[in-house]
Amino acid sequence: MPWLQLKARIAPERAELLEELLLAEGATAITLQDAHDDPVFEPERGTTPLWDETVLSGLYDDLEGLEAMLERLAAAWAETLPGEPCPVIEHELLADRDWEREWMEDFQPLRMGQRLWIVPSWHQPPDPDAVNLHLDPGLAFGTGTHPTTALCLEWLDGLALAGELDGVEVLDVGCGSGILAIAALRLGAAMATGTDIDPQALQASRDNAERNDVAAHELSLCYPEQLAADRRFALVIANILAGPLVALAPTIAGHVAQGGQLALSGILERQADEVLEAYRDQGLTMDEPRVREGWVCLSGRRPA
Repeated sequence: MPWLQLKARIAPERAELLEELLLAEGATAITLQDAHDDPVFEPERGTTPLWDETVLSGLYDDLEGLEAMLERLAAAWAETLPGEPCPVIEHELLADRDWEREWMEDFQPLRMGQRLWIVPSWHQPPDPDAVNLHLDPGLAFGTGTHPTTALCLEWLDGLALAGELDGVEVLDVGCGSGILAIAALRLGAAMATGTDIDPQALQASRDNAERNDVAAHELSLCYPEQLAADRRFALVIANILAGPLVALAPTIAGHVAQGGQLALSGILERQADEVLEAYRDQGLTMDEPRVREGWVCLSGRRPA
């Protein structure tokens, strides 16, 4: 049986209204997507941000009465927001498919470096003897598919091969899904601390840690302001964005112990020089950038 999909481009402040109207018309599913491939990072705590222009879609299993439905939607919009034109609602028929299976097939195990794999729960590890992290796509907090996360994971894998992760304490700034902290622990780190401004990220990190058999005493999670300013770590990772990385340079660099190492990502290639300079100003010796698909991972060390 085919499905009817209604789709409209809409400003974020109007997305909730249109969602309510589509659900009132019997939508079986609502999808929100970015209209311009502009990812949202580091939202304000307690908020659910949308993009500058959002594509909102509703899926229906009833193909009858499309014109009447569109008229009702336009009338309900006009009643709620008099004088504001209703967004243009496009429609199309979608062939009946096993949507869940197709979605799952989009996510295959990912190899990160020599030893590390990211494996969705519905797959068997390609290499049972490798370090396999079991992580499913979720709230876009980081699953290894984005170049910034992949670069950080490969960097951690290289440290593990060199024995530089053995027994160290790790700080993951902006931990998101917890993937970097969990990877560090599974690769040999003794303990890790993850901080994030979003309570959903801390919960996602906690859930993923349990899924990967990380003991509660190995990973501690907190908001940034709860981390003691004088706490030092042998390894600090911050995969956020260039702006926050520059603004927080004194704080992030201040957590790097003498002889400790640092990795920074979430940086566009054109932003690398500004971030490098900010951390050199904090007394760190920085390496040459590693670049992938226009994104950069920077690493460095505080002299012993």
